[in-house]
Amino acid sequence: MVVVLLCVFIVMGLVQVVRPQLLWKANRPLQRPFVKNYDATEPTKAGYTVARVGGVIFLCAATWMLVRHLT
Repeated sequence: MVVVLLCVFIVMGLVQVVRPQLLWKANRPLQRPFVKNYDATEPTKAGYTVARVGGVIFLCAATWMLVRHLT
């Protein structure tokens, strides 16, 4: 079960590194009660870059945990 969960985390980390806009669009319904204009709150290019850096860190941590669990 842990291996499957870590694999899902790795896929999420890859999506965040490669296409962070997909995660932004997937989370739009969660913003409905709080945001009137979705386009006005979309992150800038720098914001997406920070998301990618966070994704790389997350991806490294999830991969490290998977390797530690399998060995």
